[in-house]
Amino acid sequence: MSNDKLTELSMEFAVQIVNLVKQLKEQRESIISNQIGRSGTSIGANIREAKYAHGFADFISKMQIALKEANETGYWLELLYRTGYISTEQYDHLESKCKSLRAMLVASINTAKNHSDKKV
Repeated sequence: MSNDKLTELSMEFAVQIVNLVKQLKEQRESIISNQIGRSGTSIGANIREAKYAHGFADFISKMQIALKEANETGYWLELLYRTGYISTEQYDHLESKCKSLRAMLVASINTAKNHSDKKV
């Protein structure tokens, strides 16, 4: 999995999350918007950190944190949908992007683990 593609997709997703947070703030929703703002933008930040990791273990750790943040973001998206703050269309779009990021992160982590096992 190309890390550059993952970096770009995570940035696009973060921009969409920031725009969602703006929308939620206009609706005077602050609790979930703060949470999803942190987790949704943290995905890309951790992917970026992984680029300059100190070896495979550090790389894997950063990518696993990004995966956990993506999973948390999926939770907040579902909660926003179930509470009526976002439409079905908006939920489906953002959850699809989040699911793609999770799949790419899992693939990257597995590839790195397999590669690091061969180096040992």
